Amino acid sequence: MDIEQTLEQMTLAGKADLCSGADFWRTKPIERLGIESIMMSDGPSGLRKQAGDGDHMGINESIPAVCFPAPVAIASSFDPALARTVGETMGRECQAEGLAMLLSPGMNIKRTPLCGRSFEYYSEDPYLTGQMGVATVQGIQSQGAASCVKHFAANNQEKMRMAGDSVVDERTLHEIYLSAFETVVKEARPRSVMCAYNRVNGTFMAENRELLTDVLRDKWGFDGFVVTDWGAVKNQVKGIQAGLDLEMPGGSKAGRNRILAALEDESLTEAELDDTVRRLLTMIDQSVRQQKTGVAFDREADYAIARDAARECAVLLKNDNDILPLDDKGKIAFIGSFAERPRYQGSGSSHINSARVSSALSAVQDLDVHFAQGYTAAESKTDQMLLAEAVELARQSEAAVIFVGLPDRFETEGVDRKTLDMPDNQITLIETVAKAQPKTVVVLHHGAPITMPWADKVPAILEMYLSGDGVGEATVDLLFGRSNPSGRLAETFPLSLTDTPAFLNTPDAKGRVEYREGIFVGYRYYDIREMDVLYPFGHGLSYTHFEYTSLKFDKARLDDTQTLSVSVTVKNIGHRTGKEVVQLYVKPVDSQVSRPVRELKGFAKIELQPGETRQVTFRIDKMAFAYYEPLLRDWHVESGDYTIEIGSSSRDIRLDGTVSVTSTVRIPVVFTRYSMMGEILKTPVGQRMAEQMQAQRGDEGSSDVDALGEGASGMAEAMKQELPLEALISYGVMTEEQLDGLLAALQQNS
Repeated sequence: MDIEQTLEQMTLAGKADLCSGADFWRTKPIERLGIESIMMSDGPSGLRKQAGDGDHMGINESIPAVCFPAPVAIASSFDPALARTVGETMGRECQAEGLAMLLSPGMNIKRTPLCGRSFEYYSEDPYLTGQMGVATVQGIQSQGAASCVKHFAANNQEKMRMAGDSVVDERTLHEIYLSAFETVVKEARPRSVMCAYNRVNGTFMAENRELLTDVLRDKWGFDGFVVTDWGAVKNQVKGIQAGLDLEMPGGSKAGRNRILAALEDESLTEAELDDTVRRLLTMIDQSVRQQKTGVAFDREADYAIARDAARECAVLLKNDNDILPLDDKGKIAFIGSFAERPRYQGSGSSHINSARVSSALSAVQDLDVHFAQGYTAAESKTDQMLLAEAVELARQSEAAVIFVGLPDRFETEGVDRKTLDMPDNQITLIETVAKAQPKTVVVLHHGAPITMPWADKVPAILEMYLSGDGVGEATVDLLFGRSNPSGRLAETFPLSLTDTPAFLNTPDAKGRVEYREGIFVGYRYYDIREMDVLYPFGHGLSYTHFEYTSLKFDKARLDDTQTLSVSVTVKNIGHRTGKEVVQLYVKPVDSQVSRPVRELKGFAKIELQPGETRQVTFRIDKMAFAYYEPLLRDWHVESGDYTIEIGSSSRDIRLDGTVSVTSTVRIPVVFTRYSMMGEILKTPVGQRMAEQMQAQRGDEGSSDVDALGEGASGMAEAMKQELPLEALISYGVMTEEQLDGLLAALQQNS
């Protein structure tokens, strides 16, 4: 398609028409010009292609497909190669089903574990989110389908999600909530971005020019098209002027009519509309040209990929006395409804019509495993008969495995959770069975952190999250040692809801929420407060053990234009083959701005045979040391020392060393009459002023200038540092004219 020629041949009505979908999933065709309709589908755990009536909550049936592990699980693999493989598989499925675009991945930060859609998002950490997002987008788009990253931006709650307002300061917005999107846009070049329902700082995202144009397009270089979340458009004319391209779903002429009316009264120019249509035509043309023929949806092969992925995503949280793996020759009790009917995916628009799902119970037909239901998943009240049957079976067995977690009704799109607690009947089951059987293992199926008041009463806990269609086979392989757990938590598990960073900063009745915790989200918050947690970010055990040695840097000093090579040697000192996730954190030594204690800036997943040793090398650049500086409206590296930490989790640091980094960019400083003396004394002008004042005191003897701290106590010194310049007049140190001269000199030399 010749985009410019086609654009010239379009009528105004045709251009306005193209800016809204034809129906729930398709763009509008224009047959006269050969503009085809393209179809898109929900992700991010697989294809939710609806052949009939469409909806955005997963109510109407979709085609049989494969459900892959939810993003929360994929992130727990800490394996971008795995994320890319899953992306490639979903991209092939899109081609087989004639889908031009997959609405995936979901990249919102897990600000609070109460978010009802938390299972659709990767992590509380923007670096990990960005790396997994890059891999997923590259995988999907390698097959010719388009990836649509979502939900841009600061969409961190389900309460009042279509009208809520995320009130967040500039630094926090860029450093935490935009950072992963920035990484993915720059490194993976997704062909589409979905704008969220919510407002950001008072402006709906569908009308937010600052974020959709100034940041996304102009600053980051995004050259794709922006689609609304389904039903997110408020005023399509304002949306087009802000950088919005496509309203979904379609079927209404309201947007078309409003655009035409705005063109008529000249509140919208044809040039503005052409920019939008040009991007839409480009997307349609790319999709048509990259559509492949003869691609088959091999559900069995893709199921195997989903099953293998589930093994990589599981996190072994606890394994006292090496109770796991279990002996497959003994009599084992499988207890709990989820052993028979596992919860393997979340509810809402990501819900997949799975063609095949394995349960743990169906995967142990060749073993001496016996089953007791234990509880009813649809209820919270304990069924005493089911409980008694479970306890009796546990007593008669060599070990008991309890399958529990959160029912569908606890985690779903559109509704936030009220609590981090599991249902009462499941807690009672765990505590009662554990008393009867010392070798009790708990297997968890859920999509976000939960409290575990029972954790110290059982010796082993295996976190499966929402693991997709292959959950049952993967769980059994892990329990009996056919596979070695290698996942790591992509989010912190707190001890209680009241411990969480956003506990006091919750949405009001209209959905407005102030992000007063700022940059201190997830482990950043728990670490700076030195709080105990249930399980820390990055935590995960293995059936083997690893030793870290020989931390080395290729340089001790660098500036922010250079890269630093960091290497460490890792050895498998156990008796099983296993995978370790080596994590690199950066810790400012003495920052003059508020910074987290440490931040993840690198990770590598490696597989080692027993006794095998491997050197792992990271290359980190400016972004590993930078924070977002509002005065620059950009990322900035503060000159100073930084500790490089290597560990197996954010709370398990094995090695560390320090490097010195120098900034090549100066932050512009504006001095006023209310600037503090501490700021002034750091400048050459201020230092000369201090020397002159010192000389004057030497000539004249003691005077009121002693109030500035000369020869006084530490308290007086602190007061001097925090004394505003204007106070120098009150103390008789300067005249008005002298202060004006000082300010002029400061500005000239800043």
